[in-house]
Amino acid sequence: MRRTAQIPFDLPATASLARDDLVSGEANALALGAIDAWPDWPHPVVMVVGPPGAGKTHIAAAWAERAGAAMFDPASANAAGERSDGGFAVVVEDIDRTGYDEGELFSLFNAARLGGGSVLATSRLMPAALPIRLPDLLSRLRAATIVELAAPDETLLFGVLMKLAADRQVELDPRLATFALSRMERSFEAAADLIGRLDREALARKGPITRSLLQSVLRQMEVECDTAS
Repeated sequence: MRRTAQIPFDLPATASLARDDLVSGEANALALGAIDAWPDWPHPVVMVVGPPGAGKTHIAAAWAERAGAAMFDPASANAAGERSDGGFAVVVEDIDRTGYDEGELFSLFNAARLGGGSVLATSRLMPAALPIRLPDLLSRLRAATIVELAAPDETLLFGVLMKLAADRQVELDPRLATFALSRMERSFEAAADLIGRLDREALARKGPITRSLLQSVLRQMEVECDTAS
């Protein structure tokens, strides 16, 4: 079995993906518990299910770091990242919409079920709602441990905003973060977008993040969202 490249998540280079740096809350408590429990999982396959923006990629990245996991890659032999103990650890992202070969996926999940390793999959849909035609693959997914993520609540999203600002070494007044929460989309992606824009604008203006700057950025994001829809 060949070793695949480590999982290449498209996240800011300065952002820490370590488990200890993940902001926790009720929305992701079960998923964080699953990360902490590895490798003592009751089932070798865990499926993290949640709506867009709920943090599935962040959860997968934290587990990948902990387990030394690789991204599922059908082009590689057995598509699995081999560990020193002979097992493998693999992340399969967006199993609901990426168009993976169902036979390749079945081989991976079946190998894990037979004791070969661990797999963490992410999806917006529960197994029963997935557009999968291969009965054996669907059976493997239905047998997996399902961990649901809710959309981030205000407390969790506040913590995420402050952490993202700290990652970029941006000074963000907590009162401004609270102000933003009532006017932005409730998702981790929107939070990252907001902090990135604020950082760039503050650098361009060579000044601090003020309420007026925040309002300007929020209006720009709202206009772009309305145009896209």
